[in-house]
Amino acid sequence: MFSKILIANRGEIALRVIRACREMGIASVAVHSTADADAMHVRMADEAICIGPPPAADSYLNFPAIISACEITGAAAIHPGYGFLSENAAFVQVVEDHGLTFIGPSAEHIRMMGDKITAKDTMKALGVPCVPGSDGGVPDLEAARRVAEEIGFPVIVKATAGGGGRGMKLARSAGELETAFRTARAEAKAAFGNAEVYIEKYLGAPRHIEIQVFGDGKGNAVHLGERDCSLQRRHQKVFEEAPSPAIDAETRARIGQTCAEAVARIGYSGAGTIEFLYENGEFYFIEMNTRLQVEHPVTEAVFGVDLVREQIRVAAGQPLSFAQEDLTPQGHAIEVRINAEKLPRFTPCPGRVNTFHAPGGLGVRMDSALYGGYSIPPYYDSLIAKLIVHGRDRPEALARLRRALGELIVDGVDTTVPLFFALLEQDDILRGDYTIHWLERFLEGVE
Repeated sequence: MFSKILIANRGEIALRVIRACREMGIASVAVHSTADADAMHVRMADEAICIGPPPAADSYLNFPAIISACEITGAAAIHPGYGFLSENAAFVQVVEDHGLTFIGPSAEHIRMMGDKITAKDTMKALGVPCVPGSDGGVPDLEAARRVAEEIGFPVIVKATAGGGGRGMKLARSAGELETAFRTARAEAKAAFGNAEVYIEKYLGAPRHIEIQVFGDGKGNAVHLGERDCSLQRRHQKVFEEAPSPAIDAETRARIGQTCAEAVARIGYSGAGTIEFLYENGEFYFIEMNTRLQVEHPVTEAVFGVDLVREQIRVAAGQPLSFAQEDLTPQGHAIEVRINAEKLPRFTPCPGRVNTFHAPGGLGVRMDSALYGGYSIPPYYDSLIAKLIVHGRDRPEALARLRRALGELIVDGVDTTVPLFFALLEQDDILRGDYTIHWLERFLEGVE
């Protein structure tokens, strides 16, 4: 087992990893930019190293600075959290070249799943159901027209190197295809340096369902059920729950087994999430995230496992601490992502937090790096807290969420908490009857 781990991240996820390390008796090293000198993860870690100025490119994405921090502190492994370098194959290669361990999958698997076309082809070959669409990238408009006519409108044009909704355009008819194709290519080139796009059938009212998988890198893998992440704004998740209100036990076991077998066959190591669109009882693969997800706590709640601890164990060469037959979901969990943003426009709202009080009580977990007197810097993502609740069933979890939101105090900056109070008043949410388009339409009515 590692004696010391460096966390190449910040905020609540860095704290999450530090806590797992502490429970395992492993020393932790925090890295930080000058803007994060007073951050909670810096205070909580056993050691802290400044790696650069505020811009992420000069600090949290700075390969030499992070490797140097390992050499200075004697850290043998690096946990990337999520975001930043968590899915950067080049960084993984550098880590390995310096004799260090990356706590996550191999560079090969990150590259495989980082390219949307390669990922889709791989999953299709492994028996995972995929959305009808082009076989690979679409080189020009004429080819795009042929694919669209074959699978039928509406279609969606997507960047092969895309993410976060960038380089993604909808064409509801042949007349809209040219604009969608050219715009998606231009956005993809600007955002990712790669203009290649592909085309898929656009599903009218799907849910976003993701399957948590975990492999030991030696051909063994399990699944830990699904999370429903359908409530999204501009392709960014804001409300996640497990299990999904739309999935029964038989369906869960079937798709979960398919996913576990797929990652076992490629020798995948560590945590991963296979994401699907789900409509009319059918699953359609969209991408695989080769890292820990922001919403991993809901899975931890219903399965009673520590995914970060398991990541560390597997990276150290140890076997999985649980088998598939050990994994039975218990109760219902919900996570809401609380951002420092001003509604209704969701404008980032950095600034000084005068008072912070986290809710507590049975079945309530608050993952946050806030404290009274902390100044939220303007340089990074606006996510400031994740509120996770767990109940015996979905109604109890919803009631617990409402109660916990009422206890939360974040004074000094605007947050998205009012959005969740509003959602809890909607019959569709209470019934669990929503799709990936529901929140956007709701917000149009509010605004």
